Amino acid sequence: MVNYGIIGGKVVELAKETGALIREEGKKFSMDAVEQKGLHDFVSYVDKQAELMIVTGLNKILPESGFIAEEGTGEGKNYPYMWIVDPLDGTTNFIHGLPPYAISIALMHEDRLVLGVVYEISLDECFYSWLGGPVYLNEMEVVVSNTKHLNQSLVATGFPYTDFSRLRQFMITLEYFLKISHGVRRLGSAAVDLAYVACGRFDAFYEYGLNAWDVAAGAFLVQQAGGKVSDFNGNGNYIFGKEIVASNSGIFDEFLTITRSFMKVNGKNGR
Repeated sequence: MVNYGIIGGKVVELAKETGALIREEGKKFSMDAVEQKGLHDFVSYVDKQAELMIVTGLNKILPESGFIAEEGTGEGKNYPYMWIVDPLDGTTNFIHGLPPYAISIALMHEDRLVLGVVYEISLDECFYSWLGGPVYLNEMEVVVSNTKHLNQSLVATGFPYTDFSRLRQFMITLEYFLKISHGVRRLGSAAVDLAYVACGRFDAFYEYGLNAWDVAAGAFLVQQAGGKVSDFNGNGNYIFGKEIVASNSGIFDEFLTITRSFMKVNGKNGR
């Protein structure tokens, strides 16, 4: 039987070791090393080295497991256990020498998330949890905020950078939340945004156009810390559905209702 606590401890160590590599490379990084995968979608040798290090390490921790990884390392056969990996969430921040940027690692067992680790490299903050356990920030237990009303909340989001199909609707939500909340923040790393919801720094987060590796670990942390997560319809297709709403339980219904109402296009959520 798999012991998620033991595995989680090893994944945390691996994330920190890989983070140390990324931190050192960041000191000498040059924009000349940047490749462009698509419109405003960047990758560097640091992403690729970090992913190889993570996949190699995870294969040792849990043999016969599969991978869904941003740069494609280790992908292939599906296994009951699948790792969902982003070796450097916030690459644009990283290449410009701007925090935050993070490693995001989640473990899924037969379509159920069972473990999540988000390591924010700049501040040396590791958020982690596994099935049946609390959420930790380094060695301290954390939970979501206890804010009860959206007008008392700090909201996080991410700006569209490749998919502009719902930009108009997104700008309407942004204007609304700017007017009725304590403010809106855009850090440039969805994994960090979700980790900050899990520890109560943010009360809510929403974004569209994201991939599984951007959100899997962070979404798991939010749920483990007492929050709620869904897609814009209030359903469970937030890992692979490219849209996510996450918040504490106190404001979730209000936050989801507003996001859903503004992000609809012709009766459908932006589609």
